[in-house]
Amino acid sequence: MFDLKEILTASLILFAVIDILGSVPLIISLREKVGHIQSEKASIIATVIMIGFLFLGEEILKLIGIDVNSFAVAGAFVILFLALEMILGITLFKNTAPETASIVPIAFPMIAGAGTMTSLLSLRAEFYVGNIIIAILINILFVYIILKSSKLIERILGKSGIVIIQKVFGIILLAIAVKLFTSNIGQLL
Repeated sequence: MFDLKEILTASLILFAVIDILGSVPLIISLREKVGHIQSEKASIIATVIMIGFLFLGEEILKLIGIDVNSFAVAGAFVILFLALEMILGITLFKNTAPETASIVPIAFPMIAGAGTMTSLLSLRAEFYVGNIIIAILINILFVYIILKSSKLIERILGKSGIVIIQKVFGIILLAIAVKLFTSNIGQLL
């Protein structure tokens, strides 16, 4: 059952978790190091990863003996650390500069990383799958636009604008991490 409210909610959650606007400085840095980012390739691969995980994620977790609640709690910690990085301006996760930046680290883990995967499983427990797929496609379209126009965005927002966006989405991610943790930890205890 397609529901505009579910699509909007799922889109906003994924938007906050993916945080492509907050990643603009990283994207610009990668573009300078590797010369060119294949925006189309990164977007398509991230879409395939996210939709694949939406349908197969729970089965993959069962196969390796992990329940959804444990994965969600672990994901809450990952989201928490990402939020702390954004809010405090520190680096907890180290990325090495690859020869091509389209798949790693852009498609995975920047767009379709642990936080996104955890969010998809959490959304699947609450929302209709069709609405989540629409939310994924909306986000991927936005990601593609940002990847294609990262230099223009940097000029428009300036350094301080990008920092403000990172802080705001960091707070949103922190709240998502707390909600994810509290709603799943009780079922583990």
